[in-house]
Amino acid sequence: MSPDPARPGRARFGLARFRGPIRRVGRPVVERATALIGSLIAVRTRAPEVVLTFDDGPDPTGTEEVLAALAEHGATATFFVLLTRVRQHPELLRRILAAGHEVGLHGVDHQPLPRFDAEATRQRTADAARELTELTGRQLRWFRPPYGRQTLANWRGIRAAGLSPVFWGPTTWDWRDLPQQQRVAKAMEGARPGAILLGHDGFAAVADGADADVTHTLDRHDLIGQVLDRYRAKGWRGVSLGRALESGRPIIAGRFSR
Repeated sequence: MSPDPARPGRARFGLARFRGPIRRVGRPVVERATALIGSLIAVRTRAPEVVLTFDDGPDPTGTEEVLAALAEHGATATFFVLLTRVRQHPELLRRILAAGHEVGLHGVDHQPLPRFDAEATRQRTADAARELTELTGRQLRWFRPPYGRQTLANWRGIRAAGLSPVFWGPTTWDWRDLPQQQRVAKAMEGARPGAILLGHDGFAAVADGADADVTHTLDRHDLIGQVLDRYRAKGWRGVSLGRALESGRPIIAGRFSR
């Protein structure tokens, strides 16, 4: 799964010596100051579009459910895939692409990036991107750090590998064992045109390098269908990141952790 369960959806600016000044000047100022070394966190757009992203797949059950919900609502999405899963289910990767969706890289596996220095991050990311490009026949643009965790050194390695890190705003909280309506309500918090929604079409396991296995069951077709129904009621549609950037501009900010 992408976010750290202890800190869902939040990656901190982890330079300890700047904590006092950061508190005084405020997060918006810090984010503007770090934009040159930042990650994509949203899209500035006038179009009624919310960006849909799904991590940790492809998965034989979850990906099928998500693809069905997207098709029923005429939506597109960006799938951040793990190579550990792609190697097991290459046919699902082909299905994602055939349905008109975008593919980004979530990693060769789901190990937290802060375990690696800049060069190791670059090498791992570049090798994984090369393999995924060969499988898709398309140039990759985006990288979603596992758990939403990256250091400045990791960011440098990702950029040196030719990819741009992508974070998120609202989240479905689908990795938590909660009532479905609570997940839908969480997905609406902070939802607006240009926001990037985090969801999962699978859950990374210990075998994929994740910290723990997720054991609860989840009806992803129902969850994504309900979220997209809520968007439709507001006049919004769900689109991939690449589609949103055709008419919008990236919003960049510093997202670093330890």
